[in-house]
Amino acid sequence: MSATLTIGQLARQTGTKAETIRYYEKIGLLQPPLRSGGNYRYYGAQDQRRLAFVRRARELGFSIEQIRELIAFGEQREHECSSVDEVVTQHIADIARRIRDLQALQGELERMIGNCPGGRMADCRVLEALQPVHGA
Repeated sequence: MSATLTIGQLARQTGTKAETIRYYEKIGLLQPPLRSGGNYRYYGAQDQRRLAFVRRARELGFSIEQIRELIAFGEQREHECSSVDEVVTQHIADIARRIRDLQALQGELERMIGNCPGGRMADCRVLEALQPVHGA
């Protein structure tokens, strides 16, 4: 890898849209890049590693704020890792809550489809059940 990458090269190497890279810079997840005389952005290996970290954390469902916290903790090399554990533990609890919500939704949808007698669309109980309740 060369010492510097343009935003296009970084985007291609990491599978990240240039627009997303600029957004991560804007919100502080990535450091402002070096600029050329022509004001082009240039990135190094550290920027590429940071972007990979952010992308992986997003894939795992961490929020932008949680990622910001994790990055800050990572920069405090002598700090206790219990702070990271707290963020991850909270994320695990959020995942468990979402799983319960999705399982409840799955059960409700299965119940609705199970009550569907078939026939004409005008008699579809699934569509009827999805209609908002009047007065709500």
